[in-house]
Amino acid sequence: MGAEVGDDVVLVNPREVVNLMKQVPRGKLITISEICKAIAKKHRVKGCCSLTTGIFIMTAAHAAEEAAKEGKSVNIPYWRTLKVDGFLNDKYPGGARAHKKLLEQEGFTILAKGKKFVVKDFETYLMKVKP
Repeated sequence: MGAEVGDDVVLVNPREVVNLMKQVPRGKLITISEICKAIAKKHRVKGCCSLTTGIFIMTAAHAAEEAAKEGKSVNIPYWRTLKVDGFLNDKYPGGARAHKKLLEQEGFTILAKGKKFVVKDFETYLMKVKP
């Protein structure tokens, strides 16, 4: 994301992704695009690998849910991390419907777009990212 053929990019570290996800407070959101931009800026390159970033986001979500089932807290509000253009993540624990429920519990309005869901006016809730 943000790079063209031949540009320098960074293959992200999972810890960087999770640290950004942990920074998102109640009432705010972040997208995979914003995460990639912040990590690329930190490393002074044009972009980051969105594929590995997406995998790390999904892995963090499942790890947070597994920890919760064991009575542990890892403090990763993964549901505040959206896909590109504000779409909900169907690869999160419980799928897009569970993601929708968690966001609605925090007061966000979710709209159906075909078979997918999107946060209404998600851009207005984007957090200013500090890499």
